[in-house]
Amino acid sequence: MLLWASLLVPALVNGQFVTTPTSVISLHPPWTTVFQGDRVNLICNGFQFYAPENTTWFYKDGRENTQTEHPGNTLVVCKSGEYKCQVQGSLPSDPVSLRFVTGPIILQAPHLVFEGDTLILRCQKRGKDKLIAAKYKQNGETVFDSKDSNLGLDLFIPQASLNNSGTYECWGYEDKNTVFKSDAKIIKIQELFPDPKLKATDPQPTEGNPVHLSCETRLPPARLDTPLHFIFFRDDKAILSDWSNSSEIQIPTIWRENSGKYTCGAETVTHSVYKRSLPLEIHVQRIPVSQVSIEIQPPDGQAVEGEKLVLVCSVAEGTGETTFSWHKENTKQHVGQKTQRSQTAELEIPNIRESHSGRYYCTADNSYGPVQSGMVNITVRGIPGQKSGLIALGTCGGFLMLLIAVLFYHRCWRKPGDGFLAEETRSPPFPGPTRSCPVQVELQLLPGNVHPKEEDLLYSEIQIIHLGDKEKANTSSTPPEDNCASVIYSEVKTKLPDKSTEKVGSKEENAMKGGKTVLPL
Repeated sequence: MLLWASLLVPALVNGQFVTTPTSVISLHPPWTTVFQGDRVNLICNGFQFYAPENTTWFYKDGRENTQTEHPGNTLVVCKSGEYKCQVQGSLPSDPVSLRFVTGPIILQAPHLVFEGDTLILRCQKRGKDKLIAAKYKQNGETVFDSKDSNLGLDLFIPQASLNNSGTYECWGYEDKNTVFKSDAKIIKIQELFPDPKLKATDPQPTEGNPVHLSCETRLPPARLDTPLHFIFFRDDKAILSDWSNSSEIQIPTIWRENSGKYTCGAETVTHSVYKRSLPLEIHVQRIPVSQVSIEIQPPDGQAVEGEKLVLVCSVAEGTGETTFSWHKENTKQHVGQKTQRSQTAELEIPNIRESHSGRYYCTADNSYGPVQSGMVNITVRGIPGQKSGLIALGTCGGFLMLLIAVLFYHRCWRKPGDGFLAEETRSPPFPGPTRSCPVQVELQLLPGNVHPKEEDLLYSEIQIIHLGDKEKANTSSTPPEDNCASVIYSEVKTKLPDKSTEKVGSKEENAMKGGKTVLPL
């Protein structure tokens, strides 16, 4: 569908403001100055799919002002004056001024020249004789002399700009001695489109919301079919889009760091004309966090060692990047921290221990300062049965180590020549004189209970008693080395655990109260 087919009311199409369409006159040949006796075809262009049945033509000179209607859209003219046309459904065209002259030489120029067009000026002589050279001046200064070039007699200015506007004259050389000068002609290069204007749906949007940008400009009625493409920038660096034939762009979600000066550019697809908008300041507003809360999973705050604990920190309001921190009461360091664009964050402790028990809170900060939540209490219980198992393991280990120690001691003590310094710490239970024999009494904590608690203490006692002469009267045949025979008492003592956590049978209790093992050696 053609662009001008929908231009019956004011609208913005492809970044171009358009109103009710205007008729446009084109010329063939394109010159507005011709010799007397020549003819010019005027073509009235409207904006519909079909050629108009009739066209209204307006003519005016110093004495005449007429309006006529002709079939079709073409009119052949041969009189100087100002011409306009109008087709059905369009406004009257801009006037075209034609001059039919009788002089020997004329300077010919197109009716309309827009920036970016190629400007062609022609120095034309009447009659059959041709010029051999031509010279052109703009505002009194020579801009082209064909004698110094092999480009022909016409003046070509590719991609004309507004600076090429001015008063032009030409000198035509029929031969070396014959020179003709044309009348001066004012040429004005038309602006193809004004500098675009960037508009935003909201120049002060709230973080997290979309923003719509549009790059608006206007093409003249004679060039509504000129294709343009557009580009958008932020702070002259970040390119928000590639070149596109769409004059609009949607930013789905804008953040405070996207604040800055935005501009847009419009360009012809031939790259002949490029223009850029003035900067538009966009300041993105951030909403501070508020109503910070903390939740835990499990919800009741009761957990067992080895389970997973999840702390959830949430805010009711707040936009942008938010830093969530989790803290344990009366500790300086946070136990976890996350920064993300979200109103909720989770901290997971996969294997919770009894030391994690306590009161917890969280804070949220999106650059306005941290806001603290309330407190939640977390209680972590040990695994049932683990404590009694450790006690039993420690007791068995104690007995085993005691037995090894006694056997090791006896073996070392029986070796000839070996002995220990005599040390008596207990009185022998048998009366009567005794001999002096090596004695060692040792009281030591049983290994295997690395971190004993007071109620779980395990300890052993070894008591060595040497028999005197009376006790060995009936064994006089015993060799001298056996005169120091001994009896070794070992004792293991433990304190019963709390009745509320573990029950002990009566037999086991009596055994533990006695807690003695006698090993005669």
